[in-house]
Amino acid sequence: MTKNKYSENISAEELVNYELSWFRGKIVVVDNPETFGKVLPLIQKKKILGFDTETRPSFRKGKKNKVSLIQLATSDLACLFRINKIGIPRELIEIMADPGVIKAGVAVHDDIRFLKNVRKFDPDGFVDLQNLVKDHGITSSGLKKLTAIILGFRISKRQQVTDWEAEKLSEAQQIYAATDAWVCYEIYKKLTC
Repeated sequence: MTKNKYSENISAEELVNYELSWFRGKIVVVDNPETFGKVLPLIQKKKILGFDTETRPSFRKGKKNKVSLIQLATSDLACLFRINKIGIPRELIEIMADPGVIKAGVAVHDDIRFLKNVRKFDPDGFVDLQNLVKDHGITSSGLKKLTAIILGFRISKRQQVTDWEAEKLSEAQQIYAATDAWVCYEIYKKLTC
């Protein structure tokens, strides 16, 4: 176990004292084959990507909707793949199955399980930050708390239960989705580099 330079946990009361921040890089909403073709080369060469998914919330007990969005991000680019519109193209599957590309996220096991309901693939290269932070003495596991503990700012989760299958994603939804994947990238980098 490495020397712990981070807090084990953080309370909701402490969290509000952190400055609110969000992703300020380039956000690309990928909802058609043309945009997919343009953005693919920008992420194919990356060795580390922040990863997250979004699903339209279901307010009926026992009903779970399919994943609507896959987010992949670096320090300055966030790609929001609207898989409810474009499916999961083969090239995106190749990235998610590539052991040489780290895809860092929180609770990735669940995300992968739900993605396999959309298209079967053999995932590789995924790193669950909830496991990684344990090596640093951090017991907290939610992304909001991990961001404050490791990166020193807080993120908003206000857009989490919005309609991810809306015809157009709002600017607030885009920023939220980009931020979640971006902070996963930044947390991974900070803990491993």
